[in-house]
Amino acid sequence: MLGALVLIVVFVVSPMGCYLSRAAYEEARILAKRKPIDRVVADSSTPPDVRDKLRLVQAARLFARDSLGLTPQETFTRYSRLDRDTLVLVVSASFPDRLARKTWWFPIVGRFPYKGFFDFDGALRTAESLRGEGYDVSVGASSAFSTLGWFNDPVVSTTLRLDSVSLVNTVIHEIAHTTFFAKGQVVFNESFASFVGGRGAIAFFRARNDSVLAARAEREWNDDLVLGKFWSSLFSELDSAFAAHPDSLDPAGAKARRMAARERIYTAARSTLRDSVVPRLTTYGPTWAERVPLDNAVLMARRVYATGLDDFDAVYAREDGNIAQSVRRIVALAKSKPAAPYDALSAFVRDSGGSTTP
Repeated sequence: MLGALVLIVVFVVSPMGCYLSRAAYEEARILAKRKPIDRVVADSSTPPDVRDKLRLVQAARLFARDSLGLTPQETFTRYSRLDRDTLVLVVSASFPDRLARKTWWFPIVGRFPYKGFFDFDGALRTAESLRGEGYDVSVGASSAFSTLGWFNDPVVSTTLRLDSVSLVNTVIHEIAHTTFFAKGQVVFNESFASFVGGRGAIAFFRARNDSVLAARAEREWNDDLVLGKFWSSLFSELDSAFAAHPDSLDPAGAKARRMAARERIYTAARSTLRDSVVPRLTTYGPTWAERVPLDNAVLMARRVYATGLDDFDAVYAREDGNIAQSVRRIVALAKSKPAAPYDALSAFVRDSGGSTTP
């Protein structure tokens, strides 16, 4: 008993223990502020724009359950108004001369290649510390998150700041997580949710006969597919270049050659992004290619949400555009090969006559 108590105390005062304690505190605050969405919508003091967005959340949640075959559990049945504009900052880090990410271990769910912070100063301190250790680092804001059904996740006020298409996409994306989440397969889970959210938003607005927003959702999904191919191609090129210069007997020289190859590839990628990719995008501004940072952390972070999107879309085509059937098929494939769900997905697409993403 004493030994267990000591372990608990050591864990709580450790950096991970402090981080989890803060996360638990913030989650408790969010949960404490929850109000049933029905009650908030019916309240005459609720601002009209908030009421309209919450009604859209309700409609998207029902559509996800009834038309897409997802399992919302109790997610997004309540609303929490926060006193800040940003929900969490997400920090990720990658080695500069190889395509590998730093990971953090969390109880129950295992290792994740990113860390979300309610403590924004803590996020920035962590990012600066990681840069000091030589990592490429990416820091980005997130307006929503999922506890994967562990709690009755409310929709928060930061999420309502999204435009209608992004809001519906986000609701369906997060509900995809409560429907299926393969332990230890973060990239597969997030990319799967990107597919369900993107295709689901298109179907939602089509079902409402809203041709304008349906077209917008379709353009955004098409842009996701274009960028997914770009990130995949860039990843493959860098991976090959890094592999061509193993440490062998000259680690310092090999690292220098990997860094030189990296600089050359990213310089060329910037030109490709500007001259070939952006002209094909319809929902990004013309200056986006110059503003987006390019390094291993950004590449790996982008690929978390955009790996194999063509393969997910190939399953969608194979299932005659039926998202519910596509979800069931993809989940079954992932369960058939839990250690390598992408292998199962690629094999299915290949055997069905589709094309796989490199």
